[in-house]
Amino acid sequence: MNYVVLLFFVSALCALSQGTVTDTKPGVSTAGPPTETLRYSVNWPSGLSLGEATLSSSASEAVYTLSFALDASIPGLVIQERASAKATPNYCSLELQKSFVRGNRKANETTTFDLEARKVTRKTKDGGSSEVSTSQCARDAITYLYFLRRELAAGRLPLDQKVYYGHGYDVHVQFAGVQKVPLESELVEAERVLLTIKGASSENTAEILFAKDPKRTPLIIRVPFVLGKFSMELQR
Repeated sequence: MNYVVLLFFVSALCALSQGTVTDTKPGVSTAGPPTETLRYSVNWPSGLSLGEATLSSSASEAVYTLSFALDASIPGLVIQERASAKATPNYCSLELQKSFVRGNRKANETTTFDLEARKVTRKTKDGGSSEVSTSQCARDAITYLYFLRRELAAGRLPLDQKVYYGHGYDVHVQFAGVQKVPLESELVEAERVLLTIKGASSENTAEILFAKDPKRTPLIIRVPFVLGKFSMELQR
């Protein structure tokens, strides 16, 4: 898996429960995602920012709409990622549209989920197409992240499953104990969760520390790369 895809998984997790919230509408059921826009930064191991991201969501009775955007840069490479998903109230995916710019590389594709036929179809802008069989309730990456938030808040860990973001990735969540972490001017207890994401020829594990509050607010996220551990930090 390239590092941009892993950044997507963990940075979106970072924004699930807390951040700079705008356009929040009252009266949205807590069973589904709130109508909100969350912003956060993505940082180098040194602490310097390499970019920022936005995670947005809204819900109707029948369909949840979830969106993600990432703008970042590393020496010699500009990265832009855009993705928008539609899902059922049970967090089963219906459609994922995504596009990206990674230096000179550009792509635009749509993935559709046929829940009855248990098939996932991926089509690219240049005419490419592929189809794979999947579970009755398959999930794209954005939908999975909101599903994970709900499960953690209910005191559960999701079963291992295939998650789609272009290709399919095997995702495993593991509880790794409780530890104290600094939050503003005090130490607070946090639940340590490991999220392992495995592709056809790669495997990476992110470390997420969730506050022991009803929403399981993510406090710290660390992602190991060759250059060191990148971190995801919420904008206050």
